Amino acid sequence: MRGLGGKGVLVTGGTSGIGKATARRFLEEGARVFVCGLEGVAATLTELAGLGEIAGTACDVSREEDVARLVTEATGFLGAVDVLINNAGTAWREPFLEITPAHWDALMRVNLRGMFLVAQAVSRAMVAAGTRGAIVNMSSTNGLGGEAEYAHYNASKGGVLLLTKTMAVELGAHGIRVNAVCPGYIRTPLNASITPDDAFVAAYERDHIPLGRAGHADEVAAAYAFLASDDASFIHGAELVVDGGQLAIM
Repeated sequence: MRGLGGKGVLVTGGTSGIGKATARRFLEEGARVFVCGLEGVAATLTELAGLGEIAGTACDVSREEDVARLVTEATGFLGAVDVLINNAGTAWREPFLEITPAHWDALMRVNLRGMFLVAQAVSRAMVAAGTRGAIVNMSSTNGLGGEAEYAHYNASKGGVLLLTKTMAVELGAHGIRVNAVCPGYIRTPLNASITPDDAFVAAYERDHIPLGRAGHADEVAAAYAFLASDDASFIHGAELVVDGGQLAIM
C-alpha cells in the first residue's frame, strides 16, 4: 500500500485475532507499530519482533486512565500516532430477553465507550500535533443488520458506525480521515469461543456466505491497511464491508 512506510500505527486489541494480523500487516508494510491488549502483549511482541519496530502495553480501553497512558506510551515510542486502528472489542451470544443491564453495560464499555475514548484521545493528540492522520474503527456486518442473540453487540457496532461518520464530519477539516471496517464471519479465537461447534460453522458458511467460507484475519487486516493508506486518500466517513457476500443474501 502507498504511504504506510515509516508511519506510526497504534493497534488496539492488537494481541489476538484480527488485531495481531493487522499489526503484522503494518509491519510488513514498513510501518512502526504499537499494540495494546488486555493480555498477551509480551507474547505478541516476541512473535512479531523480527518483522520490524514494535512495542506495546497492557490496556483496558474502557478505562480513561488506561487510555491516557496508552496514548502517552504509544506517542513516546512512535514519535506521533499517524494511524489508529481502533480494533479492541468483545462479543458473546445471549438472547435478548435474557440480557441483564450489567451484561449490556459490560459489552458497551468495551465496544462503544472504549472505541470513543481511544478515538477521542488519539484525535486530540493528532490535532495538537498537526498530524494529518487516519483512523479506522472496527464495526461489523452486525452494525448493518440484526442477528439473533446479539442485541447488545449489534447495538454497539451500529453505534460505532455513527460514531465513525460523526468523527469524519468533525475531523475532516483537520486532515484526519475516519472510516470503519465491517467484517462478517471471520475465523478468530474470539469467534471460535462463541461458536465452537464445527457443524454449526460449516452450515453457516454454506447457507449465509456466498463465497462458501468464513473470512481470515489477514483479509480484514488488508482492509485496515488499505483504508489507512494513501490509496484511500479520498475515502472518508465510509464503511468497508469484508464479508464474502454475506450481506448480499436476501
